Amino acid sequence: MEITTNTQKDWVLACHTTDVPANGGVCVKLGDEQIALFYFARRNEWYATQNLCPHRQQMALSRGMTGTQEGEPKVACPFHKKTFSLKDGRCLTDEHECNITTYPVKVVENKVYIGVYNAAMVM
Repeated sequence: MEITTNTQKDWVLACHTTDVPANGGVCVKLGDEQIALFYFARRNEWYATQNLCPHRQQMALSRGMTGTQEGEPKVACPFHKKTFSLKDGRCLTDEHECNITTYPVKVVENKVYIGVYNAAMVM
């Protein structure tokens, strides 16, 4: 799902930094949307993507294995092991596969915010 309703980015509080395991992911529910949130402790980097697996149509990406591929942070779906870039959502396993939606993340005073383009989705 691509969020392009308007060009105004709204930062929505997702959780506290302590809610996310180091080098792992969690599912955050913002309105009706499930977003997978990942923290790479060794790189001190945060990423957010859709939680929906594009193949199985199940909410599972937050439970996927994280790592890197040629320096690119990635997540592997726990069902079929297809890997996706956490930076831009493209499938790293096969260029003809489905891509996933990514969201910007920022941390302020130990609170994690996810950037969305439609505040109505979180009300």
